[in-house]
Amino acid sequence: MSLIFTKHENGRLEEIISEKLLDSGAEHVIVVDLSGNLIMQCGSLEMDDIFSLAALSAANFAATAEIAKLIGEEDFALLFHKGDKRNVHFSRLGKDYLVITLFNDNVSLGLIRLKLGSAIREMCEVFGASEEQRWPS
Repeated sequence: MSLIFTKHENGRLEEIISEKLLDSGAEHVIVVDLSGNLIMQCGSLEMDDIFSLAALSAANFAATAEIAKLIGEEDFALLFHKGDKRNVHFSRLGKDYLVITLFNDNVSLGLIRLKLGSAIREMCEVFGASEEQRWPS
């Protein structure tokens, strides 16, 4: 898999993430491929090891996909973890990428899911994912 973005495409992704997610209360958004490679990040959190977070998130999503198969599902399109201070929402972007959204308890999960749905539709266009590769958020 090869991924090359132009300056315009990268700017468009940042614009989508900012307008749809960060302006709605998300603290940080990370886009990774399913191998755990960091594609991009936007937000206000300072993280010591963003690369480990990207790799572990992809592994977590892969493990959950295997659980889905064990119970007769093809896959799960999203994953959510609630913490005391911060929450993490994972959602598929096309068939090869994940959007990881970090947000605190001041923001509802419903709002994040709503905003992610439209953000992912727009991001799929930038990534060039076809309609059959899109997953619901």
